[in-house]
Amino acid sequence: MDILIILSLALVIDLALGELPRPIHPVVWMGKVIAFLERGGTNHRPAVQFIYGAGLTLVATGLFVAPVYFILFYLKSLNFVAYVVIGGVLLKSTFSLKGLRQAALKVRGFLMNQELNEARFALRSLVSRDTKNLPPPLLASAAVESVAESTCDSFVAPLFYFLLLGVPGAIAYRVVNTVDTMIGYHGQWEYLGKFAARLDDVINFLPARFTALMIVIASWLCRKDVPGAWRVMLRDHSKTQSPNAGWAMSAAAGSLGVQLEKVGHYKLGDNHYPLSPETIGASLQVMAAVALIWSLICISVEVIRFVITT
Repeated sequence: MDILIILSLALVIDLALGELPRPIHPVVWMGKVIAFLERGGTNHRPAVQFIYGAGLTLVATGLFVAPVYFILFYLKSLNFVAYVVIGGVLLKSTFSLKGLRQAALKVRGFLMNQELNEARFALRSLVSRDTKNLPPPLLASAAVESVAESTCDSFVAPLFYFLLLGVPGAIAYRVVNTVDTMIGYHGQWEYLGKFAARLDDVINFLPARFTALMIVIASWLCRKDVPGAWRVMLRDHSKTQSPNAGWAMSAAAGSLGVQLEKVGHYKLGDNHYPLSPETIGASLQVMAAVALIWSLICISVEVIRFVITT
């Protein structure tokens, strides 16, 4: 039952408060540690970079998972309320719905007001691609792609590993994902981040596919194109470089009846409707429905687990 309370508290914190303050946000500290460790891995041959990058990933994961495990283990027997509160805050730090929604709405607002430079700048918080010359349709496309992919990375996957391994599992996922985000396929230091990138592919394998399936179900709840979501997901999921990202993005493209494009890399979906600020809003509706579905699944799993074990 404590796991169910921690999960519920984390969801409430996210909906009510959004992101934790940066000075105490664990992911901010993950970034600082990874940036510090990264310095020692550059200026080496590819093989050495790879070995160093693997060690960096494992060390960074251990540095954050071990304290979380022992702190929660200690608090559970010492003070249950403190255990639940700390657990809920730590779990919340591994996912972000409100923050993702706010970032996407900011891009949508700038596009609606034809403030393209502001929209391009705001989009940088969602995507890593160069945004300075993107026209409005591709700005909307990038925002929708990010919402779809981040529904997995920023919500479904952390809670998936929470169900399997508790708060330490969610923290471990967030560390690996953060390492991949920061140094995975990182230009001339590609081999430094290759281990993290491959590990991130492995740990997102199931969550990415679960997310895509939930987007199909959410399409029905949101009165979007359910057959289109299913058809495009099966047809286009392999068009992205990542073995996982294409699943949620292609399902979203089919659901919304649009073609999502990263120039020179992929086109997902069919161009039934033009990309516009309203497309971003529609993608957020689908994301909210996915979040509701996944939250109910997670809560149900914990209730069933509690009934079985008592």
